[in-house]
Amino acid sequence: MAVTLSAYDVSDLTLGKPALKSLPITSTVSDAVSSLKRHADTSIAVLSLSDRIVAKVCMVDVLCFLLRDDINLSDPLSALQSPLSALLSKPSGDLVRHIDRHASLLEALDLILEEGAQDLVVPIRQSQSNRKKNNNNHYHHHCWLTQEDVTRFLLNSIGSFSPLPALSVSSLGLVDPAVLTVGYHDPSPAVSALLPLSLANQTAIAVVTSDRKLIGEISPSTLANLRDPSVAAAIATLSAGELMAYIDCGGPPDDIVRAVKNRLSEKGLNGLLDLLEESMSATTSSSSCSSGSSSSEEDDGEGGGRGGRRTLRRRRSSGSYSARMARGSEAIVCHPWSSLVAVMMQALAHRVGYLWVVEDDFSLAGIVTFRDILRVFMEHLE
Repeated sequence: MAVTLSAYDVSDLTLGKPALKSLPITSTVSDAVSSLKRHADTSIAVLSLSDRIVAKVCMVDVLCFLLRDDINLSDPLSALQSPLSALLSKPSGDLVRHIDRHASLLEALDLILEEGAQDLVVPIRQSQSNRKKNNNNHYHHHCWLTQEDVTRFLLNSIGSFSPLPALSVSSLGLVDPAVLTVGYHDPSPAVSALLPLSLANQTAIAVVTSDRKLIGEISPSTLANLRDPSVAAAIATLSAGELMAYIDCGGPPDDIVRAVKNRLSEKGLNGLLDLLEESMSATTSSSSCSSGSSSSEEDDGEGGGRGGRRTLRRRRSSGSYSARMARGSEAIVCHPWSSLVAVMMQALAHRVGYLWVVEDDFSLAGIVTFRDILRVFMEHLE
């Protein structure tokens, strides 16, 4: 099997992948917010002064930046004018690695597992018309190669790894008991403190009862899909359970919005309150402009109008945005006895890089991540 896998190179995993969006490191945080709102991608690449991709940022990086200290919380509009480099809390290149498109799959695995890369940057071919615009440079653009991409590729060859796929995640030592958890009634600082860690680990924060029963999760990928820096106002004021409700609704209910505004006023966070008001005003204006022209598109025959569209989104699971937004704070789970192949299929279907592992009574046993799954495959090959 190792000989078979060595015949594949990175370009086999990036066929059809779109070119990544990027911003120079001299841009502002506000520029990044505008780009994330404007494009379908939930992340953008950061270019160094020499035009080399050195980092990847998403809206959760912006949220963590705003929540980082009292100065940013007091005056978020000024904080958003900070240089983009302010989002890069780790040394450039820590989580991003470049790899040649003709490198082997095993080299890609080594970068992910041994050097800790979260994402790999791969040059991709351009169309003939674009090559002419870029002085016949075939590889002017790049794309991301993620742990999800590699896991999906291995799943397509899963039969070659027999009997590994049929073994349970517990027997393979894949259940990691070290998870990030908060209680349902824990106040906002608990979530704010763990959010950067969950983003760095590419996992989420488990919301549990006092006896460690899993209720749901607060996921960076879901927060990133909201594409709104004013979500920092909710994270800074709501308990874990209230924040789950905020995420689940896809748009905050009026009672939660009132609670956020009241608590911001009580804490004297008027700048964050202004950011929230500005965001809500922009959302209302956008909805009013599009309601007439989009009503026929939103009607899916099951209630019509906006409600029909939400129903349609909840039925879809193949798209990254719709799958994650419909899921909200719902935790995707497996059991210690679940097979490796079942866990891989479930995680890929829900577009998450991890699964929570629970016992029959839903008590939290741990977490299984793509990184650990890839390590098992690498060890199997070796």
